[in-house]
Amino acid sequence: MNEGYLLIDFGSTYTKLTLVDIKQELIIATSKAITTVETNIMDGFNKAFHLLKQKYDEKEIKIIKKLACSSAAGGLKMVTIGLVPELTVEAGKRAALGAGARVLKTYSYEITSDEINEIKQMQVDIILLSGGTDGGNKEIIIHNAEKIAKHFQSIPIILAGNKCAHDEIREIFNTHKIKYQVTQNVMPRLNEINVLPVREKIRELFMKNIIRSKGMDHAEDFIDGILMPTPAAVLKASEILSKGTDKQDGIGDLIVVDIGGATTDVHSLADGYPTKAGINLKGLKEPFAKRTVEGDLGMRYSALALLEASGEKMIKDYLSLENIKEKCSFLHQHINFVPKKEEDIAFDEALAKVATKLAINRHVGHIEIAYTPLGEVYNQYGKDLLEVNYIIGTGGVLVHSRNPDDILKEGLFSKQEPTLLKPKNPMFKIDKQYILSAMGLLAYDLPDCAYRMMKKYIIDKWEDS
Repeated sequence: MNEGYLLIDFGSTYTKLTLVDIKQELIIATSKAITTVETNIMDGFNKAFHLLKQKYDEKEIKIIKKLACSSAAGGLKMVTIGLVPELTVEAGKRAALGAGARVLKTYSYEITSDEINEIKQMQVDIILLSGGTDGGNKEIIIHNAEKIAKHFQSIPIILAGNKCAHDEIREIFNTHKIKYQVTQNVMPRLNEINVLPVREKIRELFMKNIIRSKGMDHAEDFIDGILMPTPAAVLKASEILSKGTDKQDGIGDLIVVDIGGATTDVHSLADGYPTKAGINLKGLKEPFAKRTVEGDLGMRYSALALLEASGEKMIKDYLSLENIKEKCSFLHQHINFVPKKEEDIAFDEALAKVATKLAINRHVGHIEIAYTPLGEVYNQYGKDLLEVNYIIGTGGVLVHSRNPDDILKEGLFSKQEPTLLKPKNPMFKIDKQYILSAMGLLAYDLPDCAYRMMKKYIIDKWEDS
């Protein structure tokens, strides 16, 4: 009897199950059912598991471990508080996004009473408090700690700021009985970000506290571990695929585009240094594994926001229609709508092209020209992704599209936007079986197995896609 891992994604809409044979490195079966976080999360899981068991012989494979990720109940919701918007605030935001969080808002400088009241309305899961380089300004982070301590006794706080302020902040938090974790400064030195310790603290809090607060503890008796938010699992899988493991070389720099109903997520796995001579790298250094989330670029819940972000003219570049606003309004109100008619399929694909274009535009770096007495100077801000090897697409509209390459091509470099450092000649691949989040889970236990399966099912199997 072969041994298998059951990999579970408690999604915001569907609970998706993937059973893999870890010896043969094969996907044995997949299934899904509507997520039932409003009642008992296990109701939807049990339906999906019942469907799964009809697809394989229990006498031939034994499930030895069950791992899960989750974006149910709104996912992991955070706010980040820092000092300077372009520095510690941005560094904290990147750390939170890389951990799979939805960053609802960021705050800078001394936080005000109005901003405290705004945070109270958001129902956040974690507050990330940063500010100041080590040895730098500590007055503002201490001020913000005092404000937080008076108003947020029940929300876990991660302290990732100027280490010289830690003693005072510990005293403040202990006095007010705040639940908090201390980790390394997210920006220990100017323009140097340190995201990995913060990401790990976020994941620990997610496992210990957030799962229970969302009613996910119903699953704990059955599942061996809910390891991370779903977006963090996708980023983990992407990183393994790009960099490889201790035993295997990766496939190189890549971008993952995940088009969903509420957001379009873009993950880039690349250093992003200038690829041309004479370019000066400016601004905050980018992490190798970077994730951005565009909450106004979704196919259903955010369809009206996508229309507002793009304008009707951009959508009409792909499809000539007069009732675009009405169609977007319908999709916003019917988030489970599945297009069957050709006109609805064409409209979905037009929206997907717009979402891809805008999301990658926002994710990649850009070139600015500065004029000096010595002539023009070219400065790069963000990542240069011109030479990325692969763009991998996932999400329903891409998986079910008859022409997914046409959608992903909207993320390519264009002479009409020459300052945007988008890929020039990547290969397109589609995660047709939604395995990225599952492989991110598997990678924690069996990274080599996860790498080979992604190579088999995403890169090699679909060479003609």
